[in-house]
Amino acid sequence: MFDKILIANRGEIALRIHRACREMGIKTVAVHSTVDADAMHVRLADESVCIGPAPAIESYLNIPAIITAATVTNADAIHPGYGFLSENANFASIVEEHGICFIGPTADHIALMGDKIASKTKVKELGIPVVPGSDGAVRDIDRAKEIAEEIGYPVLIKASAGGGGRGMQIVQERSELETAIQKAGTEALAAFGDDAVYMEKFLQKPRHIEIQVMGDGNGEVVHLGERDCSLQRRHQKLLEEAGSPALNADGRDAIGDVACKALSSLNYRNAGTIEFLYEDGEFYFIEMNTRLQVEHPVTEMVTGIDVVREQIKLASGAPLSFSQEDVTFTGHAIECRINAESSDDFTPSPGPVHTYHTPGGLGVRVDSALYAGYSVLPHYDSLISKLVVYGASRNECLMRLHRALEEYVITGIETTIPLHQDIIKDPDFVNGDYNIHWLEKFVEGRING
Repeated sequence: MFDKILIANRGEIALRIHRACREMGIKTVAVHSTVDADAMHVRLADESVCIGPAPAIESYLNIPAIITAATVTNADAIHPGYGFLSENANFASIVEEHGICFIGPTADHIALMGDKIASKTKVKELGIPVVPGSDGAVRDIDRAKEIAEEIGYPVLIKASAGGGGRGMQIVQERSELETAIQKAGTEALAAFGDDAVYMEKFLQKPRHIEIQVMGDGNGEVVHLGERDCSLQRRHQKLLEEAGSPALNADGRDAIGDVACKALSSLNYRNAGTIEFLYEDGEFYFIEMNTRLQVEHPVTEMVTGIDVVREQIKLASGAPLSFSQEDVTFTGHAIECRINAESSDDFTPSPGPVHTYHTPGGLGVRVDSALYAGYSVLPHYDSLISKLVVYGASRNECLMRLHRALEEYVITGIETTIPLHQDIIKDPDFVNGDYNIHWLEKFVEGRING
């Protein structure tokens, strides 16, 4: 097992990783930018190293600075968390080249799944269903029109090298196609340095369902069930559930088995998540995230498995500590992502936190690095807290979530807590009757009264 782990991240996920390390008797090294010197993970870590100024490109994305920090502190391993360098194959490779263990998948697997076209081709070969569309990048407009006619409008143009909604265009009819491809390519080049785009059938009312997997790198892969991540605004997740209101045990087992068999043939290592669109009883591969997910706590709540601890153990060379037969799914969990934004128009709201009081009680978990007096910075993502609630049933979970959101007090900045309070009262959400387009319409109706 490792003696010391450097955490190459910040905020709540850095604190989450620190806690897992501390419970395992492992020392931690926090890296931080100049403006993050007072961050909670920095205060609690055994050691800390400043790696640069506020801009992420000069600190949390500064590979030489992070490697230097790991070297001078004699860290055995680096945990990248999510975001920043977590899916950077070059970073993973450099870490290993310096004799430091990268807590995550291999650089080859990160590179493969980071390329949207290559990953789609590969998983199709492995038997995972994909959305009908082009076999690769679309560069010839005449061929693009032929493909669109074959799969039927509307179609979706997507960037090969990235996600998050950038480089994405919906095309309703033939006359819009050429302009949409050009626009998507321009956006993709600006965001990812690569103008390659591909085409998929645009599903009308799908749900976004993902499968959490863990692999030992030697062909043993186990899934930890599904998460429903359909509540999204501008392709950014806002609330997640485990399990999905739209899926039963048979459906979960079926897609979980497909995912495990595919990744087993790749000898996949460590944690990963395969994301699907689900419509009319059919699953379609979207992408694979080769890292820890923001929403991993809901999986932990319904399985009782500490995903971060398992990541660390697998990276140290230990086998999976459980088999598929050992994994049981009990109760229901919901995570609300609390952002430092206006709940009306989503304007960022950085600044000092005056009052901070978290909810508590049975089945309530808060993953956050906030504290009274802390100042939310404008330089990074607006996610400041994850409120995770568990119940024996979905109804019990919802009732507990109502209560927890009422108890959660953050003053000095605006947050999206009021938005979550409204969402969980809506009859469609209460009935589990929603899809990936639902939240956009809900927000529009809420703003317009």
